[in-house]
Amino acid sequence: MPRQVDHEERRRRIAEAVCLLADEHGLEGVTLRDVAARAQVSMGAVQRCFRNKEEMLGFTLGNIGERITERVRARLVRSPAQSAATALGHAATEVALLRDEHRAEARVWLAFVAQAVVSEPLADTLKANYAALQEAFTRLIREAGGERAATAASVDPQREACTLLALADGLTTHVLIGRLTSQEAQDILHTHLGSLWEPSRIPIR
Repeated sequence: MPRQVDHEERRRRIAEAVCLLADEHGLEGVTLRDVAARAQVSMGAVQRCFRNKEEMLGFTLGNIGERITERVRARLVRSPAQSAATALGHAATEVALLRDEHRAEARVWLAFVAQAVVSEPLADTLKANYAALQEAFTRLIREAGGERAATAASVDPQREACTLLALADGLTTHVLIGRLTSQEAQDILHTHLGSLWEPSRIPIR
């Protein structure tokens, strides 16, 4: 059992090294040798953890997704008395990686998104991450709609969750390239959230 724990800890340590290198040089600049050096382990240790670079990248991407999802859960647990609408705003902000302390993580995330266009295994991992986040958003939107019964009939929770996830991703990109400030992006996000249950919304067909 201790050996298994050490193995998982080493895999996470290697994943962190991948993230640091990807942030500095992009995924194309990540090599097994450089990862081993940054993680302060041997090449053999890296190869025992992962059969090849693609498997290592897939694990790293999954690890990033798990960290984001865990932050969303932790944010919700810290404030159990908050409304579902407020919880949705916190969750969307976490997913969009808009805070300064998550800027490096956002750069790495988008590097993986770009690589996933030409890597089916990475694309599959991304789809799984997005599916889990969309499910969480759908649940919160449905709950928030229940708190606003007068306008909830105009909201399709699954469609709105998909829209919100796409908006969060887009805002991440616009902040990283300097088109928007983090505050401007947060204002856009919360304006969108506030509009979900406006009485003037067109009912779904």
